[in-house]
Amino acid sequence: MKTNRREFILKSMGITAGIPLAFHPDQSLTFPGDDRLNRSSSGDALPISVFSKHLQWLNYADMGVVAAEMGFDGIDLTVRTGGHVLPERVTDDLPRAVDAVRKAGLNVFMITTGIKSADESHTESILKTASALGIQHYRMGYYNYAEAKRIDEDLDAFQKQLTALAALNKKYKIYGEYQNHSGAYFGAAIWDLYTVLSRIKSPWIGSQYDIRHATVEGANTWPTGLKLIKPYIKSIDIKDFVWTRQDGKWVADNVPLGEGLVDLKKYLYILKQYGIRVPVSQHFEYPLGGAEHGHSTLSITKEACIAAMKKDLTTLKDLIKQSGL
Repeated sequence: MKTNRREFILKSMGITAGIPLAFHPDQSLTFPGDDRLNRSSSGDALPISVFSKHLQWLNYADMGVVAAEMGFDGIDLTVRTGGHVLPERVTDDLPRAVDAVRKAGLNVFMITTGIKSADESHTESILKTASALGIQHYRMGYYNYAEAKRIDEDLDAFQKQLTALAALNKKYKIYGEYQNHSGAYFGAAIWDLYTVLSRIKSPWIGSQYDIRHATVEGANTWPTGLKLIKPYIKSIDIKDFVWTRQDGKWVADNVPLGEGLVDLKKYLYILKQYGIRVPVSQHFEYPLGGAEHGHSTLSITKEACIAAMKKDLTTLKDLIKQSGL
């Protein structure tokens, strides 16, 4: 009797449950040709990756198999402290992780890092290794405003750091992308990130646009910010939220895609109008048995976690299809 693919995956996951997250490959690592490096497995469709933070309860091999079974085109791989690949292990472990993902029929279109400057101890090794593997995008770490400085002083400092990174990105032919994260961060207001990027004028440094965080910061004004930053968008990430009252305060509470306040239909329509077709990283930040926090073990069943993520992916694909993007 033949075992179907889903049964095989779940059986495999059960067998490997006790194996550490490090992947132990064959002695020889193989990589597909360049024709697979920069396109999705679904033809002209937007390449959608799962953010590997939410799959850190799986080793490299199982992560690739499960992501493929769910229907993703790739994996946005965490290459940072506490991630799937540790910065100090990047030269050894990133090739192994990418090889495992590609053996599952997927790709690594982007990685998520904590990189903030060109002169950090692991920055160059991360960019050099990623570029050699055909990875073209990486997300950076965040900059904080200093209370003791004027805003323009901070912007000058951020510009200096990003200019140096742009030069290193150019050297290794990889795009660095800064996410607009809500809160007291540089980039949350969008205009500040635009101001710095427009001064640098480098194609090698840009924006990873986050519609969830943009909506938090400007429920009605995010289209204006999107219009401003659109020339610099090189990747996007997707998630949803609602406002809830907790301990007497209103907070942005993450929810499954399509159940929150993010106007995804309008957003995707605007992306189509602007001709923005870039790699997508899908996030799952709502309660998901610890997967939302990048835990290595789950408090819910693996099947339940996979079902929730697959449901969100279906929602996103349906919305993209409806938009004509």
